[in-house]
Amino acid sequence: MPADLSPILVLNSGSSSLKFALFRPDGNDETAVAEGAAEQVGRADGHLRVRDAGGKILVEQDHDMPTQAHALDILARTLAEVRLGPPAAVGHRIVHGGPHLRDHQALTPDVMAQLRQAVHFAPLHIPVALELAERARTLWPRAGQYACFDTAFHQTMPARATRLPLPARYAEAGVARYGFHGLSYESLVRRLGADLPSRAVFAHLGNGASLCAVQDGRSIDTTMGMTPAGGIPMGSRSGDLDPGVILYLMRTEQLDADSLETLINRESGLAGMAEGESDMQALLTRRAAGDAHAALAVDVFTTAVGKQIGAYAALMGGIDLLVFTGGIGEHSADIRRRIVAPLGFLGIGPAVPGPAVMVVATEEERQMARHCRQLMSRA
Repeated sequence: MPADLSPILVLNSGSSSLKFALFRPDGNDETAVAEGAAEQVGRADGHLRVRDAGGKILVEQDHDMPTQAHALDILARTLAEVRLGPPAAVGHRIVHGGPHLRDHQALTPDVMAQLRQAVHFAPLHIPVALELAERARTLWPRAGQYACFDTAFHQTMPARATRLPLPARYAEAGVARYGFHGLSYESLVRRLGADLPSRAVFAHLGNGASLCAVQDGRSIDTTMGMTPAGGIPMGSRSGDLDPGVILYLMRTEQLDADSLETLINRESGLAGMAEGESDMQALLTRRAAGDAHAALAVDVFTTAVGKQIGAYAALMGGIDLLVFTGGIGEHSADIRRRIVAPLGFLGIGPAVPGPAVMVVATEEERQMARHCRQLMSRA
């Protein structure tokens, strides 16, 4: 089948889920013919749901899915059963490719080898991506495999944004601000098109959360740093910390690198402040019921987002557009209101003319399919 007609399967793995979508071309864009997710990967109560383009549930089953590769095996079998395969290409969301892999590209053996060398940049993400890519190649040996890097969009950031204040030898080794959620931000730029003004702030707020300063359609700064743990507080990630906190924990509790990684990525953020609860809607409900821990977590989160919007206004000399996206950004009007309320000095608010505030759904999977289609055509 020609590249311009072939189905593309895109895979977007999380810590305990595997989201997927199957796309076919539709004019000059991609349209999803099926999408869904394998949830609770790594637990005995795993669950698979597949929907068609209209949202109708085609498959809903419980499965034991110990690993992402097991989840992909079940997904492949299920897609075959409902006659939605095989794909001609598989696109993989790669959170981090280290300093040398920044462009979307074919996932060749050489690229796989470079990813293995870059594991220390994202030890929680890259091994899973490699496992999925290897399994996908076994399941669909004739399909092209493509890597879509979440860091690619941020290559336009200037040195003042990417350079960390450490000795030059660390910068030369790749210790820098990379930025993430790039596929989400790319999709927003495309969706807004000619309506995107010169100075915009994108806020991707979900379990993982970041903001990006976008000037003339290009990333010039973002909150996440060398890893997705940096920036504002998130569902279970700390965001930026005083480095002295890490030294304190190492000295007083003798925490090693693995223990610190677990603490920073899985036990901090909203969950750390609110006794294990990271779901924003649940926190808002608890806040309304008088839970002081939940109230503080919400306040810390919304304040951090608002402060960053103010910082990006200073960086760009003002803001023309503020865009909310991601699970929280798209679905929580309460959180959006709390973030925007103190920003009247920027002209943001319903009572005064000023920057527009929009809610735009992210299309990470569709953006991946677009890149894969382009790469297939070039090949």
